[in-house]
Amino acid sequence: MTVRDIIILGCSSQQPTRFRNHGAYLVRWNEEGLLFDPGEGTQRQFIFANIAPTCITRIFVSHFHGDHCLGLGSILMRLNLDKVTHPIHCYYPASGKKYFDRLRYGTMYHEIIHVVEHPVYAPGVVEDNSHFKIEAAFLEHGVDNIGWRITEPDTRKFDPAKLEAYGVRGPLVRDLQEKGKILVNDVEVSLEAVSWIRKGDSLSVVIDTRYCQNAIDIARGSKVLICESTYAEEHRELALHHYHLTSKQAATIAKQAGVQKLILTHFSARYLNLREMEQEAKSVFPNTFMAEDLRVFPFEK
Repeated sequence: MTVRDIIILGCSSQQPTRFRNHGAYLVRWNEEGLLFDPGEGTQRQFIFANIAPTCITRIFVSHFHGDHCLGLGSILMRLNLDKVTHPIHCYYPASGKKYFDRLRYGTMYHEIIHVVEHPVYAPGVVEDNSHFKIEAAFLEHGVDNIGWRITEPDTRKFDPAKLEAYGVRGPLVRDLQEKGKILVNDVEVSLEAVSWIRKGDSLSVVIDTRYCQNAIDIARGSKVLICESTYAEEHRELALHHYHLTSKQAATIAKQAGVQKLILTHFSARYLNLREMEQEAKSVFPNTFMAEDLRVFPFEK
């Protein structure tokens, strides 16, 4: 899988509509498939998106309200049916372990897939490997609810013109990378003289929370922030009461965090037309996009 993109498999909140399925978000990135908050019907949304669920390597559950996890069991059973051989890593708030187990073993089937559980007990770095650094922050939703930040490793990039100028060619490039400096025609060439570090991209997912500092911190500097926007600003009191965000608050988080792009999602079924919410958000953070079921957002390097 060489493609890098974000597929909206659903963008509704607690109640799906004719046009918006329960939420679910697939990020195809660095040969992996990261699935966030698979709500009810996620398996079928993969069919409509024309994507094989076998691409899934990691599943993130922010919390165990039904619209964020009811598709988990069916997705795991589907991967089991497809006999995937790679591990399926699952990340979720540790306090929801009993719900994870109920969803995983809710029906009878012979499990052959390798599920690796990562219950999250505390904020901070959850995992850091050669593929991704995964960080968690606990948000304000009345129950344990996690915002995620996924960051790819930094990579070193060579400047072809500088390599040529120093006469570093062929196997000498590898020698330089391994040793840090080499002699070429009696001239010492350092790795830093012919290369630079490309910082790895970050993606943040903040779904179901009141406006809070932790939401800003987990999103800080991200290339893309996927953020809930359950209510329009006129229903700000409802958002506060139900521990959710308005579109304007979500945009304020994006602005305060200094992200590059904001994708709003998790819309209340009361809104048939999202134009007002989009305008409210863009008045604060212009580079805002509205999620739509099956919409694909590029996630270029």
